[in-house]
Amino acid sequence: MRSMALEAWLIVSCCMPAALASNLSGAEAVPHLDSSGRDGYRAFLEAGTHRAFVIAPGGSWAWKADGANAPTVLKAALQACHEQSGEICAPYATDDRIVFDTQQWPTLWGPYANSKDARNSRVGKARGERFFDLRFNSPTGKSITLSELRGRVLVLHFWASWCQPCQLEMPQLQRLHEALGNGPEVQLVLLQVRENISTASKWMQRQHLSLPLHDSGMQDNNAKLLTLANGKKIADRDLATTFPTTYVLDKLGMVVFSHAGPLDGWPDYLPFLLDVVAKSGR
Repeated sequence: MRSMALEAWLIVSCCMPAALASNLSGAEAVPHLDSSGRDGYRAFLEAGTHRAFVIAPGGSWAWKADGANAPTVLKAALQACHEQSGEICAPYATDDRIVFDTQQWPTLWGPYANSKDARNSRVGKARGERFFDLRFNSPTGKSITLSELRGRVLVLHFWASWCQPCQLEMPQLQRLHEALGNGPEVQLVLLQVRENISTASKWMQRQHLSLPLHDSGMQDNNAKLLTLANGKKIADRDLATTFPTTYVLDKLGMVVFSHAGPLDGWPDYLPFLLDVVAKSGR
C-alpha cells in the first residue's frame, strides 16, 4: 500500500493545480519542521531554479534544485524524503510557488489496512505491520493487552521521567490530551521504561501534568524487558531504539506512524489522528 501511495503522490504532485499555488513563505510557516528543517528551507529559498521542497509528517524533509524542470526535481525530492523517513511525503513548494495541499496533508498516514489485511499482516513495529501485543496495567491497575484496546486509535508512547527529551516533550502530550477531551476514539498509552510507575507518577505530579499513565510493569532502571500478551518478554530497545519513541496504531492495531525522539507541536497531529479515526478499522 505504501509504495502505491508514493507512486500516486509522484504523479499527482508533479502537476499541482494552480489554485493551490501562492507566493513563497518563510520557514516558520512550514508545518512540522524543527530548526534544522527551517534552515533547510532557507537554503532552498536561495537555490536556483528549478527547485522543490517536500515535507513529511513528523518533520522529515528534503529539497532538490537545478534540475531540468520542476516535475523532475519534485520527483527526486519526494523520493529522497520517502527514503529518509519511510513516510509518504508531500510537496510544499516548487520554484517560486507554494503548492502545499492542506486538505491532503492530514491523510498521509493512510491508506489504512482493512480487517482481512490486518489479520494476515506481519507482527512488527514498522508502518504497515501489526504492533506487538503488549501486556501492561491500565491507569486503574487492571492487567490489559494492546489487542483489548482495538477499536480505538492508540498513541503508544515509551518514556521515562529520567529522560530529559521525554521531560521536554511531555507538556506537548498534555496539550494533545486536552485537545482530545474525553472522547473514546483516541487513547494515549504512556508506558514508562527502566523505572517503576510510582517514580513516573510522582514526577508527573510535580510537573502538574494530568496525563493518564499506564504501567509497563518495569520496577527499576535495571529492567529492560516488556511483557507480551502470551507471557513472553521483549527487550524495550527492540521497540524503542531511543527514548522517547511513539507509535500511532489504527483501530486494528496496525502501525500508521512512528517517531524516535521527541516531537514538537503534538496538537498539530490532531487532524491526522481524526483521519485515522474516520477511515481505519473497516
